[in-house]
Amino acid sequence: MSVQFKIVTPSENDVRLDRWFKRHFPNVSHGTIEKLLRKKNIRVNKLKASANQRLKAGDEIRIPPFEQETSAPAKTQKKLSQKDIQYIQSLVLYKDNDVIVINKPAGLAVQGGTKTTRHVDGLLDGLMFDYTERPRLVHRLDKETSGVLMIARTLQSATTYTKLFKTKDIQKIYWALVSGSPKPKEGKIEAPLLKKTSPLGEKMFVDFENGDTAISLYQTVDHLANKVAWLQLSPLTGRTHQLRVHCADILKTPIVGDTKYGKRNPLSEQIPKQMYLHAHSISWTGSDGKSKSVSAPLPNYFKTAFNEFGFDEKQPIEKLFKTRRKK
Repeated sequence: MSVQFKIVTPSENDVRLDRWFKRHFPNVSHGTIEKLLRKKNIRVNKLKASANQRLKAGDEIRIPPFEQETSAPAKTQKKLSQKDIQYIQSLVLYKDNDVIVINKPAGLAVQGGTKTTRHVDGLLDGLMFDYTERPRLVHRLDKETSGVLMIARTLQSATTYTKLFKTKDIQKIYWALVSGSPKPKEGKIEAPLLKKTSPLGEKMFVDFENGDTAISLYQTVDHLANKVAWLQLSPLTGRTHQLRVHCADILKTPIVGDTKYGKRNPLSEQIPKQMYLHAHSISWTGSDGKSKSVSAPLPNYFKTAFNEFGFDEKQPIEKLFKTRRKK
């Protein structure tokens, strides 16, 4: 094995370096990874790296040769039960030759982490259907965000759709309930974000000097005085917690139930204690040249809140950002 260089994909954004390494090289022990990091043989963007370093999409990782005797036996993928297979397949909203779109429920993580053993990534074998390849994630949703999640069915389609997300050729529309009502009622937010340590752990902050570009579009669909508003949101970049930070710090209307960047449901005791951010729809042009669009129905807790505040999810909505969406 010679020195290799790999580029971090958008779906791997914010993954720890050691976890990224184990996904790509499962037969290499953690001790070996730590040893190579200490000797500066593993580098990120040609710089010294650490095991807990969070990666960003586009980072270049230097992978040195490995001595066979330092490798640990590869772990086998846990076989899914029939119940698990039925569960993940029950979430499917759309399927073609290239992609599968599921309706991810709030509370189900997309990828594993500390104390997170059940997640979409671990259930992907249940979405192979008649294919021999295991599906691959091409983007992520926060654990407490519900709605549409696209999954590539092959390595080739994963490469294609990862590029489409990066070039903004895939449009994602989110629905959110926020505390207060934004002024103006619609617009474009350009506020770069940077991860920092806070008393609540790692969080994203607006940082105009050192942050990474983050652009979001928003539109008020309906509102109840200045108490609560129903927003449509479209992220033009894919930063961690982007919509949540932009709503809280720029619009000054935090997403209802977002305890990391706002407060837990201060508006009404009648609505469930959840974060009210839902990935409503995703639109793209398929490999057949046809326009595709998939929407996810609102979860029941969202419907309860809509009823409480008098919002009608079936009301006609003006086409979102028809003049503002620019590449």
